[in-house]
Amino acid sequence: MDALLELIAVRHGESVANAAFAEAAREGREDVGITSRDADVPLSPLGERQSVALGRWVAGRPDHPDLVVCSPYRRARQTSDAVLDALVAARGGPELSVDERLRDRDLGVLEMLTLPAIVQRFPDEDARRRRQGMLYWRPAGGESMMDVALRVRAFLADLRREPTRRVLLVTHDAVVLMLRYVVERLTEDDLGDIAPVLNAGVTRWTLHNGRLRLAAYNDTGHLA
Repeated sequence: MDALLELIAVRHGESVANAAFAEAAREGREDVGITSRDADVPLSPLGERQSVALGRWVAGRPDHPDLVVCSPYRRARQTSDAVLDALVAARGGPELSVDERLRDRDLGVLEMLTLPAIVQRFPDEDARRRRQGMLYWRPAGGESMMDVALRVRAFLADLRREPTRRVLLVTHDAVVLMLRYVVERLTEDDLGDIAPVLNAGVTRWTLHNGRLRLAAYNDTGHLA
């Protein structure tokens, strides 16, 4: 039987890179104009507001998390800080842990490149991406989604050995998808039918008949 009563995974609020990629797509540009490491990308002003709203939602629930675990990336840390501020103001904050296994997928040489830029500058990588599929394609110097799934499995195995009952994860879209893949025992075809993970979106699993079952995916009602 699973030891967890509830597992909540949230994607960080909108980052400066998220906004830049969306703008580049609208304008048909290949360059997003970001030169910093992916790990150092901060939240956008909208992402900061989303994180505050997320914190209000978490603090307003009757059952607070026993543990908050966060990716080490700057945008995730900023999001978790907003959540913890709200929890402390409400009734005292839970324990915070930073775990590098919750970091975003490493795209290697393709970091901060739009898809048109990848097609133009790395046509061989693009051909491998289309041939190998979303789970198994590993860009040069980076990770495949299956690599992310392996660290997610290891993280969950460690988490289930802890006495915590309700856990909140602040992480990234790739990790949320692979959590669904692992926890729900999905297939590659199943993943292809799942909508993209939204910024500050809540995905939640609750214990039912000894197993964690999906209760919500991509819930952004708290942002309204």
